[in-house]
Amino acid sequence: MFQRKRKALSFWAGVVGLAFLIAFFIVIGRFVYIAQGKEIDGHELTGLGKKQWTQVDLINEKRGSIYSKNGKVLAEDVPAYTLYAVVSPEADSYVKNKAETARKLAPILGMKASDIQAILEKKAYQVEFGQLGKQLSYEKKKKIDALKLPGLGFLETYKRYYPEQSSAAYTIGFTQSDTDTNFQKGVFGIEQSLNDYLTEKDGSVSFYRSLSGVPIPGETKNLKKASPGNDVYLTLNSTIQTVLDQSMQNAYKKYKPESMIGIVLDPKTGQVMGMSSKPDFNLNRRDIEQFNNAPVSSRYEPGSVMKTFTLAAAIDAGVYRGNAAYRSGSYKFDGGTIHDWRRNGWGTITFNQGFQLSSNVGFSILADKYLGTDKLKQYFEKFGLNQRTGIDLPGEVSSRMNWNAKYDQIAASFGQGSAFTAMQIVQAATAIANDGTMMRPYIIDKVVDPKTDKPVLTHQPVIAGRPISKKAAEETRALMRKVVENKNVVNGAGATGRAYDLPGYDVIGKTGTSQLYADGRLLTGRDNYIYSFLGMAPEKDPKLIVYVAVKQPKLDASVLYDSQPVIDVVKPVMSSSLQYMKVKNEKDTGDADKEAPAVLHSFIGRPIHEAAQALKNQGMRPITLGEGTVERQMPYQGQEMTKDSRVILSGSGTKKIPDLRGWSLADSLKVAQITGMRPVIKGDGYVVDQRPAPGSAVKKGDTLTIQMGNTKEGDKEQRASGTAKSSPSETGAAGLTENP
Repeated sequence: MFQRKRKALSFWAGVVGLAFLIAFFIVIGRFVYIAQGKEIDGHELTGLGKKQWTQVDLINEKRGSIYSKNGKVLAEDVPAYTLYAVVSPEADSYVKNKAETARKLAPILGMKASDIQAILEKKAYQVEFGQLGKQLSYEKKKKIDALKLPGLGFLETYKRYYPEQSSAAYTIGFTQSDTDTNFQKGVFGIEQSLNDYLTEKDGSVSFYRSLSGVPIPGETKNLKKASPGNDVYLTLNSTIQTVLDQSMQNAYKKYKPESMIGIVLDPKTGQVMGMSSKPDFNLNRRDIEQFNNAPVSSRYEPGSVMKTFTLAAAIDAGVYRGNAAYRSGSYKFDGGTIHDWRRNGWGTITFNQGFQLSSNVGFSILADKYLGTDKLKQYFEKFGLNQRTGIDLPGEVSSRMNWNAKYDQIAASFGQGSAFTAMQIVQAATAIANDGTMMRPYIIDKVVDPKTDKPVLTHQPVIAGRPISKKAAEETRALMRKVVENKNVVNGAGATGRAYDLPGYDVIGKTGTSQLYADGRLLTGRDNYIYSFLGMAPEKDPKLIVYVAVKQPKLDASVLYDSQPVIDVVKPVMSSSLQYMKVKNEKDTGDADKEAPAVLHSFIGRPIHEAAQALKNQGMRPITLGEGTVERQMPYQGQEMTKDSRVILSGSGTKKIPDLRGWSLADSLKVAQITGMRPVIKGDGYVVDQRPAPGSAVKKGDTLTIQMGNTKEGDKEQRASGTAKSSPSETGAAGLTENP
């Protein structure tokens, strides 16, 4: 019996031992299997282990900035913060009083306290607060930090910021967050068209760490380098752009038009120095309603500014006889009847007089009998009016030339029947300003790698064609001068552009008034036109082109001249831009004593009093703001300066606004730019009043209100003592307004 028990025990012991041995080999085999990197339940354990022990830290970089031609920031990345809350009691610091936390966060985040509390009640370790908790400003972060609430933290990122708000909004464009890549992606304007250049490359650093997050000693860190986006420099001049924006905003607010377009361009190079349209939007709020950059994306019948190109074509073709006479009022031909905007005309007048009075009949006869409509079309095509300009902006459209019926062909000679964009008109005008050579407009100056400060893309002036001869351009400009200068063309009737004259600058130009249609019928009333002006200055060698068009302004009985909204934009823009560009005013006798231009050096880092003395020794007028060493200067290094030019030097400490009375707008805007103040401009001419008052302490973000008037630079001392007499308006009567 005992033997049988021993045998049974030995048997089962052997079975158990064998089982343990089998289990041992299975476990050992499994470890070998795992050690070879095999998968278990779909998981590759080696990789899974690496993930659990590896920490990856993201290295954020900035999207490239966008600058004006003279270095003003138009778009940049600024720090932004995403708020999170740790709600798990297992954490060292977590949200303890959820109701109180929700109540205190609600006004800062702009959320309901109940919605915040619902988020905080979630069964999670950590929570975020949706879109309203992301991209918070530093100011909001400081407010939340000041609450000293436990469990709250921030993830630092960047957000896009546009310091100039709505300035050049349709040109610059904006970005939106790409949820797939967590990058900002340009969706409009330059931000969109140059997105590949502007987009940054984020980096990372990875390393093995313990469960508590401490890096394991001796382990190699894997670094993926980050790279900032490239910076973009536009051709826009911030001073000229500011004047254009302010003038258009004032007119838009006063006359409430349907829309407005304004362009300032250098005819020698094709560089767009200023471009604006209304209605606009705030780039930071992105309250955009119309995705249409009007100067390049809207075509319309421009009206009588087109007579400029018909005239130039006729002169170039050798068929223009300016002193030949015709009967104004109406012109009948096989296809219809054309009427002058002044229904009965001006009697028998010459073609030169017809251009000054903007006679539709004169240009109908010119197109029909002298030039011929086929030839006219050929010249329009030479002027590039049948195709896109090729400007480096997205969304450009071409014209719609309506050449099917005889009436439309003739009507095109004075700007009706065919539709063009503002940019096409301005490009064509460069041929007249530039002695027959037409320049392609462009707005991107260069793209620069911020790490090397070397350009990766540059744009240069491009000749778009030579539609007319130098002689034809000169003769056209001479007649355009008469449009602005001649106060008595015939029988007391003045030229249509007299209100745009700036004494001493020889402004030339052509007015335009375009009919509008709705539902197939012609709209009537002075509110239902597009009023425009195509101007240049000075006549002999134009330094800039200004084109402004205003659609359907609200003109009450107090507004004497139909084109007043256009005048209110063109005059301050033309005057200030010419001053800024230091174009000599022939009536300014002080210019005769000025020396040849000298190149301005950099004074950054030098004691402010030494820099001021050095500028005085060069015959310039230094204006010092603050103390210590020079931190900023306006203008920038490398610009040409003449004797008595003002140079603004900014140091540290309290800055007081100088007495601007008697200053030009261009000089006043230098002060605004260097102090970070926001200028509000009223009127044109020279500064006659300012707010804040001279001597007031100023800081970034303050408003600088500049009242302009018809005064002279040399009158400052007299005005300060109250003895100066006010001068009469330089404009005089605004002249007759043409109507189609």
